[in-house]
Amino acid sequence: MVNSSTRPRTLSARRSPAADIALMATFAALIIVLGAVTIPVGALGVPIVLQNMGVALTAMILGWKRGGLAVALFIAVGFVGVPNMAGWKPALAAVAGPTVGYVLGYIVSAVVIGLVAQYAPRRHLGRVVVFVVAGLVGVCVQYLCGSVGLVFRTGMDFTGALMSNTPFIPGDIVKVLVAAIIAAAVVRAVPDLLPSSRHAGAAL
Repeated sequence: MVNSSTRPRTLSARRSPAADIALMATFAALIIVLGAVTIPVGALGVPIVLQNMGVALTAMILGWKRGGLAVALFIAVGFVGVPNMAGWKPALAAVAGPTVGYVLGYIVSAVVIGLVAQYAPRRHLGRVVVFVVAGLVGVCVQYLCGSVGLVFRTGMDFTGALMSNTPFIPGDIVKVLVAAIIAAAVVRAVPDLLPSSRHAGAAL
């Protein structure tokens, strides 16, 4: 009888480079599609855009390396003119403006989210909790990167740039929670998507 603790590692070993490339391309496309989704909230505040939720979801499911590469691919296609950002604007136009830090911060936050998420236990609830923590850390990293970009592009002081993210906090928290729940469900249903390092520790 095969020890169940080694099964996910065996499954991960079956992944081929072609399968990894296909996964990264699929998630890059998902992030682009989510950029077209805007949820108005009326007088409650800033409309909710789902693109950064796609970045978090990608990193939680694919891990820091493949997740980071998938997000880099998503941004790269915008450099050749593909309208891939929220509002169907190419990334090339976005990096030319004050939002450059937020765009490039997608890659950094994906790597950070993936690094934290790899410590998620096998139990579903524990995995959701770790994914939520990973997503919240990623949001903070995104705000930091975006604020630095605002400082350099607009001359705004850092404190003011950082505080400009405040209206987005409630929506981003909701998106992290949704992404964590979806990612945990996907991981439980298709464990082969996970990097083998996620299964190295004992279940909690």
